[in-house]
Amino acid sequence: MNPVEEAPGLLLSERIRIALADEITAGSLVPGATLDEQQIGDRFGASRTPVREAIRQLSAVGLVEMRPRRGAVVSGFTTQRIIDMFEMSAEIEAMCVRLAAYRMNPMERSRLAQLHEDSLAMVEAGDLDAYDRLNWSFHQVIYEGTHNAFIAEQAMALRDRMAAFRRTQLRETGRPVRSRAEHGDVVAAIMRGDGEEAARCMRAHMFNASIALERFTAKREELGGG
Repeated sequence: MNPVEEAPGLLLSERIRIALADEITAGSLVPGATLDEQQIGDRFGASRTPVREAIRQLSAVGLVEMRPRRGAVVSGFTTQRIIDMFEMSAEIEAMCVRLAAYRMNPMERSRLAQLHEDSLAMVEAGDLDAYDRLNWSFHQVIYEGTHNAFIAEQAMALRDRMAAFRRTQLRETGRPVRSRAEHGDVVAAIMRGDGEEAARCMRAHMFNASIALERFTAKREELGGG
């Protein structure tokens, strides 16, 4: 069973959404597959209301399409489309971290450093779900550190759209360890007030995330084909 299915503190619709999103981005649910509300409800012990809410959220970020007479089906994502999304995200994230390096106040810098420190125990324990949640907070602190509400809104909207892919890339062997090390480079640059170096590190971080996702999905396809 996916650990998310039993994760405490999450709404049932949220647990369903995350589990299905993981399966879509990992290729377990293939493009064109129909999401049967009754089967999903039976799997999670849920009524149709949280199932429909989960599907609605998946549709909102483009992972699912609503089709006449077929209901919800898994969207098709080409490799190039995913690469394009990561490329766009890399530039938005780099812009955010460059501004944050110049504009963050001492309390915000301390918060970012504390999140990075807290992530060590999660990585050492192999707790992917906890690290993913902290990773979300880490990037959000950077968005807020831009002190530009519009840029922060756009960055969070894009992150919402890419959340499932960014989560799945953490499943590649050794990726959480490397991800945390890359975060360390970003934090160090921010603490020095070096916006250009922080942006360079963030672009590299996002590029490495896209490569990790590609490797993970390729491995899954190889195992599935075998």
